Amino acid sequence: MNIQTQIDPTNELVEQAKRVLPGGSFGNMPAEVILKEGKGGRIYDEAGREYVDFLLGSGPMFIGHAHPEVTAAVQAQVPLGTTFFGNNRHGIALAEAIVDAVPCAEQVRFVCSGTEADLYAMRAARAFRKRDKILKFEGGYHGMSDYALVSLAPKNPGNFPRGTLDSAGIPKSVVDEMVIAAFNDIEMVESLIEEQKDELAGVIVEPFQRLIPPKPGFLQALRAVTAKHGIPLIFDEVVTGFRFAYGGAQEYYGVTPDLCTLGKIVGGGFALAAIAGRADIMKHFDRLAMTDEDFIFQVGTLSGNPVAAVAGLATLQVLKQPGTYDKVFEAGRELMGALNELIRKAGLKAQVVGEPPLFDIVFTDQPIKDYRDTLKGDAAMLKRFNQHLRARGIMKGESKYYVSVAHTRADLDHTINAWKEAFDELKAGR
Repeated sequence: MNIQTQIDPTNELVEQAKRVLPGGSFGNMPAEVILKEGKGGRIYDEAGREYVDFLLGSGPMFIGHAHPEVTAAVQAQVPLGTTFFGNNRHGIALAEAIVDAVPCAEQVRFVCSGTEADLYAMRAARAFRKRDKILKFEGGYHGMSDYALVSLAPKNPGNFPRGTLDSAGIPKSVVDEMVIAAFNDIEMVESLIEEQKDELAGVIVEPFQRLIPPKPGFLQALRAVTAKHGIPLIFDEVVTGFRFAYGGAQEYYGVTPDLCTLGKIVGGGFALAAIAGRADIMKHFDRLAMTDEDFIFQVGTLSGNPVAAVAGLATLQVLKQPGTYDKVFEAGRELMGALNELIRKAGLKAQVVGEPPLFDIVFTDQPIKDYRDTLKGDAAMLKRFNQHLRARGIMKGESKYYVSVAHTRADLDHTINAWKEAFDELKAGR
């Protein structure tokens, strides 16, 4: 296999980025990663190097880059206008498609990012329950708002249910409004909810937390205890929505929340996200239906804009075609199986964690059921492994392989061979 070297850090673009961007990047990937073009399941950098793309723009490009149907829909809309700050037929049609697809969705409110969607979902729960506190799970990612950045990735986790701040610039008082629990520990969750039920506005959870699947029965029990006390349950499906099934993780796992958030795939690669859920909660966004003290004020310049809406609609049409999800799951299962077999042959302490559309390797042989278990992994080993893969034409983030509809037989073979060579490098101490 042809080993690819990284972009020279003295490259003019890299130096320009370092002059004008903090850290030389947008905050997502290293400054030396400068990407130029994507097509199907491949991506190309500014030096012309080609990669099998498991980054997928951090997930949105589920049907591949520059899909012809999405491209045609966008090209048809752009000459007619890109945004109006008012309703448009495409946004309305996309809302209807979401209501038809997602079990919990009775009504939809559009925003532009997953961060906004999660922030407003928590706000909707607070408005509905007239309470302030939100229970979230340690290690759960819900965007970049102040509330979401409590115990997202604490390096030294504290004692439950007290959270820790993950970023500078967040008021210390925010910690008091968040209750932190361990994912997959239903006994802890039930105890915390029973203890704080009169103060809780809602519970927000990634039904599949980063890479960690729910233990059998966990989501069902979480649904039961929140329903018992009338506490809205929010599924953050920004990642899992339209990825695990057409109806998202709530369809895949068979558990229906009160609210969910959607992003990434639903915008077809454009800036669009949504809050969806029960009409009696969503009506708090309706000024005419609410008193001033119960109304949630929410506007966004680009929310539901027609370009993103047509891209989302075209993407969903592709996903509705028979066999689409079968193909993704078949590819994901093959990759996970091959990676596990290579780990076994290499004799390394490691395991594959996740579901077929979304997984990664963790360098530990200890069970992984929650965030603290992931800290047992050898982060330095993972970093070296990823570097070896990048040199061999595999593009991914620090964690996660996003499997796409567009990945081909050649892409899978290339990836498995790259894994084999990367393990050889690790065994050699490199």
